[in-house]
Amino acid sequence: MNQASICVFCGSRPGTNPAFAEAAQKLGQLLADKNWRLVYGAGDVGLMGAVARAAQDGGADTFGVIPTHLLKREVGKTDLTRFVITEDMHERKKVMFMNSDAVVILPGGPGTLDEFFEVLTWRQLGLHDKPILVLNIDGFWTPLLELLQHQVRLGFADDSLLSFFDVVTDMDALTATLTVKLG
Repeated sequence: MNQASICVFCGSRPGTNPAFAEAAQKLGQLLADKNWRLVYGAGDVGLMGAVARAAQDGGADTFGVIPTHLLKREVGKTDLTRFVITEDMHERKKVMFMNSDAVVILPGGPGTLDEFFEVLTWRQLGLHDKPILVLNIDGFWTPLLELLQHQVRLGFADDSLLSFFDVVTDMDALTATLTVKLG
């Protein structure tokens, strides 16, 4: 079996809760322990940097994708196994997604929301069936999950929308769910 590749969408900032950075570090360690490749936004800041450094420290293969306009802002991490520079954000998301077998969403800001909604919409439209896991550390994503349920209740999305992703609250659940979904 080929090495599984896990796309991680997360913040370029660490957030105010230390549990977020701890989760990012644990995810990086998990990827290394499972011999899974990290596919991420190639930044060396925030949660992105934390997951990448932990993955590298554990010997994981790392695949980073960053658009030219973010090389300085997100401190492009050029010491990755593979470092790809794209023209724009849309191309970045597409390259990351196309080079992954599953997607994990950690806490993050508007960019992370954009990334989540893009892969969720693609799933809703039947363009892929890759697992999407939302790591809801300390309830970070609870308001988003409530909004999605609200949209379903009010008829703006089908019930099936909520089945296109899994919500996990800790690393044990993330590990078990990814292991099952990746076969």
